[in-house]
Amino acid sequence: MQGLNSNVLVLNRLWQAVNLCSARRAFVLLYQGHAQVVSTGAAQFHTLNFDQWVESADEADAEERVRTVSLNIRVPKVILLMFFDRLPSKEVKFTRHNVFERDEHTCQYCAQRFDSSRLNLDHVIPRERGGPTSWDNIATSCFPCNSRKGNRTPAEAHMRILRKPKKPAWRPFLHVNHRTKADESWRHFLDPNSWKVELSD
Repeated sequence: MQGLNSNVLVLNRLWQAVNLCSARRAFVLLYQGHAQVVSTGAAQFHTLNFDQWVESADEADAEERVRTVSLNIRVPKVILLMFFDRLPSKEVKFTRHNVFERDEHTCQYCAQRFDSSRLNLDHVIPRERGGPTSWDNIATSCFPCNSRKGNRTPAEAHMRILRKPKKPAWRPFLHVNHRTKADESWRHFLDPNSWKVELSD
């Protein structure tokens, strides 16, 4: 069932976003009593256990559903873990992919957005001058800008860099990247200024 593969936002018991999981996994957590559904339809949020969630919607509700022999149940958008209050402490790895994510797949010189296949990693201070291959000296650039800059600094090439590159902070919250289809209800729980990380089930 397609609905069972839908993404569900997972909050710890402090109401902080910590992960995404599949609807299939969410239903298991709900049924076992390890999580509750966060209802985001009203002005105030409230939580529902598995039985309450099953009984909470009428048949005319247009939300995505999963049907079994005995149940016709809505797919939750957000769940709250009942016993988990930690935050992910994993540091973002320095990789080509994550540099592109940090810079939002946008060339830091011409400000245009590109597919990964049309992007390069640029040493702001050229390697020939001791510029390190690190978060603080690598910027995303398109091929034309990378070629134009060459082995010069941005100032020498008369090019302005959008943002000074820096190492992303340890992630206190999750932020959905550009490839993940986000539900509107998630925006209440996601920090718009946090480092973008790839989320997976």
